[in-house]
Amino acid sequence: MEQVRQTRNVAVLIFEQVEPLDFAGPFEVFIAGSNSGQDFNVFTVAENDSPIKASGGLSINPAYTIANCPKPDILVVPGGWGSRKEMNNETITNWIRETSNDVEIILSVCTGALLLAKATLLDGLKVTTNRLAINELRDVVPTSTEILEEARYVDNGKIVLSAGVSAGMDAALYVVEKLLGEDTAIEAANIMEYDWKRD
Repeated sequence: MEQVRQTRNVAVLIFEQVEPLDFAGPFEVFIAGSNSGQDFNVFTVAENDSPIKASGGLSINPAYTIANCPKPDILVVPGGWGSRKEMNNETITNWIRETSNDVEIILSVCTGALLLAKATLLDGLKVTTNRLAINELRDVVPTSTEILEEARYVDNGKIVLSAGVSAGMDAALYVVEKLLGEDTAIEAANIMEYDWKRD
């Protein structure tokens, strides 16, 4: 008899001036790879329950706050212009650090790496971010952190980081493959009619 697989909670962090595709791309990937919601329960989470205004003026209502969201198994930390402000928001970075203790995987997209750096999660890891933000990342990571400027995404085990914007979708598909197998990831890419660029 096939063992029933437990649904994993995928929390997608959003904040003011988040880059839309940084969070919506991985959100869509996990939905497409969820087997109609059986494998992944995907939701947004923000510091509070006020509508979030993403880059370009897109307004999003978070499903949960960091105080009441279901316990994440996977945490997606996107980037965008707002990450430069939120990296200094200790409420957010403390929550990321605390959440990191119990999650299976953290996926950073683009300048979400800045938040992970400020949450002191990148010590000794190999990391990447948006090509245009490499120097910003270099300024906030410890000397033990190795920045891979040309990597589309990089896997440290628990922490996976991707380069900018659409690279987050590639990394999310990689996470689906890592957890549920290549066939599921390929099927998810096909559902989205997306040309998956593997690293």
